[in-house]
Amino acid sequence: MKDLKNKVAYITGGTKGIGFAVAQTLLDQGMKVAVSGRSQESVEKALKDFDNDAVLGVVSNVAKIADEKDAVAKIIDKWGQLDVVLANAGVGNFAPVDEMTDEQWHQMIDTNLSGAFHSLKASVEALKKSKGYYITLASLAGTNFFAKGAGYNASKFGVVGFTQAAMLDLRQYDIKVSTIMPGSVSTQFNNNEPGDKDAWKIQPEDIGELVLDLLKMNERTLPSKIEVRPTRPDKK
Repeated sequence: MKDLKNKVAYITGGTKGIGFAVAQTLLDQGMKVAVSGRSQESVEKALKDFDNDAVLGVVSNVAKIADEKDAVAKIIDKWGQLDVVLANAGVGNFAPVDEMTDEQWHQMIDTNLSGAFHSLKASVEALKKSKGYYITLASLAGTNFFAKGAGYNASKFGVVGFTQAAMLDLRQYDIKVSTIMPGSVSTQFNNNEPGDKDAWKIQPEDIGELVLDLLKMNERTLPSKIEVRPTRPDKK
């Protein structure tokens, strides 16, 4: 995309963390951005923090296809187009597989994996019209398994496979599809409170820069799977 000004992006889970930082980066480029959260309260707080007329807040639980269809309809109704979708919403529950509950398992699969499908399914026709870009926020946990990560690994391995297959399906429509797989990022994920202790980690705005690089990449070139990690590990 040579000129991002007035292009329209939709970021799921965009009320905080990585999603919020990516939204801010795109707003700084003159884009119009819709962000979703699971509650009206989280959406209203984010809108106050953005303090920008080019932001639309929508309430959507990505685990529900009807919610995502409604969110995309509101975006199209407001701006008439949709050029970029970042499927960023995600949750993590970490426990040994024999202790993990059915509810924990389904929350991760329904949000992380089915949510990515719902976001694409709801927006794909608009992306065909705009020859747009669909990006999933996966994780290095989508290629590196670890103890107590059975459910999270399953969801993120699934997101990576889903995105790569979708890329092959949709390239015929000139839709670009990529997955970003970060390592440790300084966010509120897994009840973390970001602070000085997280200085070694990837910062959310770094992912914003990466998304921007993807959008500005020459149309003939597609980085379809991007692994990104802290330069140096934590010094314990």
